[in-house]
Amino acid sequence: MQPPAELPRKRGETANKTSLVLVHAHAIFREGLRYHFAAAPHYKITGEASNGQQAIRLVDYSNPDIIVMDVDLPGINGIEVARTVKLNHPNIGVVLLSDLNNHDGIVKSLRAGVAAYLSRTISWDDLLVAVDMVRMGNYPINELVLNDPAVAAAVMDAFRQLTVDSHTEHVYSPMSPREIEVLELVAAGQTNKEIAVRLEISNQTVKNHISSILRKLAVNDRTQAVVFALQRGWIRVLPGEGATNGL
Repeated sequence: MQPPAELPRKRGETANKTSLVLVHAHAIFREGLRYHFAAAPHYKITGEASNGQQAIRLVDYSNPDIIVMDVDLPGINGIEVARTVKLNHPNIGVVLLSDLNNHDGIVKSLRAGVAAYLSRTISWDDLLVAVDMVRMGNYPINELVLNDPAVAAAVMDAFRQLTVDSHTEHVYSPMSPREIEVLELVAAGQTNKEIAVRLEISNQTVKNHISSILRKLAVNDRTQAVVFALQRGWIRVLPGEGATNGL
């Protein structure tokens, strides 16, 4: 993992250090994180918690910039904590530590709005790079999905199996209803020509919609657009359809 070229401040961030909350069931693990982050120039620890309930209360009280949290917590697990935090404090970046072989956990983390999903065995240097990226407003979890074909295939397969969750929140999307419809068909693996036939529009109109989607989401290709929109709950993958080309 390469460090970002620069670390601009988050929106609303002052010259003060970026505030962190550490959440882990084991005190010795939190102590290790605290030791390393205390030596990092951009960060300060504003609180620690050992279970999910404590974490939610602490975040509500201290409103940190970033949470670094293990998935396996007593009581409410880390993904549920992340979901609650992102609903109430959407600007907080959530970094989860877990088992990267847990594809279901990756899917749930994407849907919860987690910014980074990292192995518990990650080195300190790589963890710091990932947290720096989250500090910049980036989503390292997207790299995990896009760069590992096995993970990408598992994530897309799991999304295809999901039905509409009655607890899913309707959130603002910068895309128009037609663009969302087009992107859902892209996520289902359909070509521009197939989308044009299905929606009864021209192939050029499909291309125009996709260009607009890429511009609005500030991504470089169709695959990134799909992952970005799925992560935020703006689209769903239609059951029984194929996966996105390139995943």
